[in-house]
Amino acid sequence: MGRGRQKAKHTKVARELKYFSPATNYSELERELASGHVSDEERWADLADKYNVEDDDAEDDDK
Repeated sequence: MGRGRQKAKHTKVARELKYFSPATNYSELERELASGHVSDEERWADLADKYNVEDDDAEDDDK
């Protein structure tokens, strides 16, 4: 495919994306916004508590 055809295709796709407006599901949006929001700090702390495993073998290797 030549550069002119390729550019035209990209322009067509970009135009379609620019003017594309999907139907908004307001009830789903309301449900998402109303749900309990967990801050990033709380989320990372929960993950750290869940997956933080102390490795006793690593301490033995340092000695």
